[in-house]
Amino acid sequence: MTEMPILPSRVIIAALALFALALVVGIAMPARAQSFENLERLDSLVAMTMGANRGEPGGPIAPVDRRLRLAACPTTPNVEGPQMSAAIVSCPAVGWRIRVPLAPIGQAPQAATAQNSAASPALPVIKKGDPVRLIAGNEVFSVSRPMIADEDGVVGALIRVRQDARATPVTARVEAMGVVRAPAI
Repeated sequence: MTEMPILPSRVIIAALALFALALVVGIAMPARAQSFENLERLDSLVAMTMGANRGEPGGPIAPVDRRLRLAACPTTPNVEGPQMSAAIVSCPAVGWRIRVPLAPIGQAPQAATAQNSAASPALPVIKKGDPVRLIAGNEVFSVSRPMIADEDGVVGALIRVRQDARATPVTARVEAMGVVRAPAI
């Protein structure tokens, strides 16, 4: 049996064909695009839930660390707190949870009259189930929407309100009887 010698040109052509195949496969299968959670969105959610912007008493001390690469949450992340001087932001669907440090809230000013200094609890001006008007805006513009209170609230307290029983609740600050305002807007 005689062996046929492999010509150098065939080796080069075979190598080029393998290289071309690898190149085509690399182009046909692009790297999976990784999507990360929008950290500015998390900053806004924390400020809105806590009722204070960054640097204000009760608000976040600093923005969420921009080095974090959190998996994108398919739903709106949960913001809870304050707990131990921090807001807890989590996404149960994906499984991440972070702490956002909050600025300390200063002491409330002392009451000027003896009647106000008596230790009497403030009466709620909004009761659970009451219809309320949610206002969002500033000096230049405002919009409002009818909502239903999910909990009792005194003037200045943060309560949850929602459009209907199935809607996601929104945190709002009680301003007066039947009126709440979306904080940090």
